[in-house]
Amino acid sequence: MKFAIVESGGKQYRAVEGRTIDVDRLAMEKGAQYNIDRVLLLADGDDVMVGTPTVDGVEVKVTVAEHFRGPKLITFKYRPKKRIRVKSGHRQQYTRLMVDSIGKPGKSRKKEEKPVVEKKETKAKAATKVKTEADDLTKIEGIGPKVSKTLQAAGISTFKALAKAKSDDIQEILNEAGLAMMDASTWPQQAKLAAKGDWDGMEKLQDELSGGRKVKPAKKSGKK
Repeated sequence: MKFAIVESGGKQYRAVEGRTIDVDRLAMEKGAQYNIDRVLLLADGDDVMVGTPTVDGVEVKVTVAEHFRGPKLITFKYRPKKRIRVKSGHRQQYTRLMVDSIGKPGKSRKKEEKPVVEKKETKAKAATKVKTEADDLTKIEGIGPKVSKTLQAAGISTFKALAKAKSDDIQEILNEAGLAMMDASTWPQQAKLAAKGDWDGMEKLQDELSGGRKVKPAKKSGKK
């Protein structure tokens, strides 16, 4: 990697082509270009040139990207015997420079070409995301947004995956997430109907549930 150590405002900075450096504010407008001629060191792979004090015939071409203010620093002076309490704040002014090129005057940085393979891989990843699109698990009675996120984090993001999961395994996931009060006994059964698209059957099943749990029939009281 090619980089240079440059000096600006009495401070030294590491400049890399295509990256930015933050220096003390310069009296230049945004978008202005200029050359930093005080290059103290130039490294290009194994070749290193150290200046005495600067490297001759090498300059760093930069563009003013923006002006901004640094974080606010608070100082407080306190002298108890003299009852002096002074609180003050300061925000340093900075200029962000984009490093365009490093080298001899007149030479510009070569633009890196992205390989075609990367575009193919990107398309393949996008196709994989479409295939593995998550279902709305909150349609299962007993599953809310929090439980849905917990199941997705555990790899259960579709009705089909939930239908194949065992109730005991789901309950273990819930216990580890601090959701032991949830009852997952009917979730695979509901998910199986949802995966088939049998919404009528799912609605009929949910009518027999309460909060995702099977409702126990009330005991008849015997007459004496």
